[in-house]
Amino acid sequence: MFKSASQVYGCGALAVILTGMGTDGALGAGDIAAAGGSVIAQDEATSVVWGMPGSAAHAGVCSAVLPLDEIAPK
Repeated sequence: MFKSASQVYGCGALAVILTGMGTDGALGAGDIAAAGGSVIAQDEATSVVWGMPGSAAHAGVCSAVLPLDEIAPK
């Protein structure tokens, strides 16, 4: 889904990676970042499982890594 969004919206795309397992979100988030879009990941302290947001953060594709309550205002 993120790959499609990056192709359609380019620099206007926004990906938000929330708590969860796996790494597939990081792959798509990389597509968003490469297209000039923004990627926000939930931080480890507020994640139940930091697998998905952590993989995006470690991949260096995030514009920001924030606590859950700070994502919506951003």
